[in-house]
Amino acid sequence: AQAQREVGPAASATRLVVSGPAVFAVQSRSTIKSAVTRISLIGATLIVVLLWLVYRSVPVLVLGLLPVLSGIVEATAAVSLVYGVVQGLTLGFGTTLMGEAVDYSIYLFVQSGARVDADPRAWLDRFWPTVRLGMLTSVIGFASLLLSEFPGLAQIGAYSMAGLVTAALVTRFVLPRLLPRRLAVRDLAPLGLRLAGWLPALRRARWLPAALLLPALGVLAVLGPRMWDTRLSALSPIPPAALALDAQLRAQLGAPGGGDFIVLHAATREAALRAAEALQPRLDALVAQGAIGAYDSPARYLPSLAVQRARLAALPDAATLRARLRLAVAGLPVRAERFAPFIADAEAARARGPLSLATLRDSPLALAVDGMLEHQRDGSWLALLPLHAPAHGSLDGARIDRALAGSGAMRIDLGAVGGAVYAGYLRTAIWTSLAGLLAIAALLAIALRSPLRAWRVLMPLLISVILVCAGLLLAGQRLTLLHLVGLMLIVAIGSNYALFFDRGAHGGDGIAPRTLASLLLANVATVLGFGPLALSGVPVLASIGLTVAPGVLLALLCSAMWSQPPRAAPAAAATPR
Repeated sequence: AQAQREVGPAASATRLVVSGPAVFAVQSRSTIKSAVTRISLIGATLIVVLLWLVYRSVPVLVLGLLPVLSGIVEATAAVSLVYGVVQGLTLGFGTTLMGEAVDYSIYLFVQSGARVDADPRAWLDRFWPTVRLGMLTSVIGFASLLLSEFPGLAQIGAYSMAGLVTAALVTRFVLPRLLPRRLAVRDLAPLGLRLAGWLPALRRARWLPAALLLPALGVLAVLGPRMWDTRLSALSPIPPAALALDAQLRAQLGAPGGGDFIVLHAATREAALRAAEALQPRLDALVAQGAIGAYDSPARYLPSLAVQRARLAALPDAATLRARLRLAVAGLPVRAERFAPFIADAEAARARGPLSLATLRDSPLALAVDGMLEHQRDGSWLALLPLHAPAHGSLDGARIDRALAGSGAMRIDLGAVGGAVYAGYLRTAIWTSLAGLLAIAALLAIALRSPLRAWRVLMPLLISVILVCAGLLLAGQRLTLLHLVGLMLIVAIGSNYALFFDRGAHGGDGIAPRTLASLLLANVATVLGFGPLALSGVPVLASIGLTVAPGVLLALLCSAMWSQPPRAAPAAAATPR
């Protein structure tokens, strides 16, 4: 904390500024909580308004949200049971599940026609296999996140899988049974017919994404080595101003940065204290050289028994102290008797003996010692010596390492260690995502019984992913774990669009107008669900929004552009489905 006095012409005021890990923890929780609440309200409101404008029916609206709400409740319960707690990041991501899960009820209502019959077997027979395959591709994609050692990423994978499976199953088995016989649904066939009229022009413009693909690949090739941000701070919701204030306060107070320690390992607590004392000459030399500003040591507050006994033995007895004091004050305007309390304290220290942790337990020094002496599970002890940076500069790591050579001590930079751990998480997530993509390709090839059809389904999705990556890099963003999740979402959501276009191409009469309308409505709902994340103010959530919202739009457009014309022309008098 720092007290700053601002003196004005007529009055003065004192401002207390507080910073540190505890403050950051509270700020992070508050920031994520408020962002999640705001995003949930905005996303839910936008989707409900959209569905109301389309359906114009309260019963249809309520029934359409049933799979979404069921998926959110089931996903939250599943993550709570498996992990014990649902992290704020998972909840923030989970609120956007509405944008994807609502697609299933949209497909049911819009594709079924202007009036939903009590017997939904027609829709189940014709469209459910395609919806089911799209859901399975999403589940396989998110299953790869379960292999991540990063807890938040694994939770997102489990949450998404449980939520999407629940929403799809509710749409398949529960929602049709709740539909009344005379449930009117607004007929979107006219909108679908207009969209169908644009399809030939879109197919002729398929050269456009192909033309953009080449420069996008060039961007990835040039910026590839720097495209991934391996800094753990990239996921922090703490604003830069708060971090700058913390660094300023630490510099003014000479407090350690919280990231650099010297670690000593010993079999006993006493041995750890002796090792810390033996290291002090080297650290004092580093301070004199300016390599470090200062350091803390547990031996400063609780010396080893050997040092304490030597110091106690050096204390003269009471008679010797009195004699030396009389000689010291001779000729001075002070009487030796004034030092009687000092002599009493010295005698009490001689009688009390060495200090111990139990002695310090009720003193303010106990907190300092506990923070620098750690008892390990195997019975050994660690002594942690925090390092302070110089007042105007930074720690000289190379000089510190040379000074520690042969001492058995090790310097640890928590920032570098955290970055290395996060970089490992990122590499693992990238490889598992690629494995998930291969699994999706295998599933499509098996389900569609044609590797060529599977490639035509995946190609527009891969083009969308590449274009989004290049766009983010050109906008000055480096990709993080959450961008990777967003890219997977593009494939997961976009696979539904591509599969419906593939079904239309191989169904003999092309994609039906109502199916086109349902795809557009589902796409807009997804954008409205994920779009607010981009304005959340939380970097980890904004990364998903900035990736998914434009990505699913591209996925729909590319799927339409690269769709195949129907094998047989539709009959002139065919009724739109």
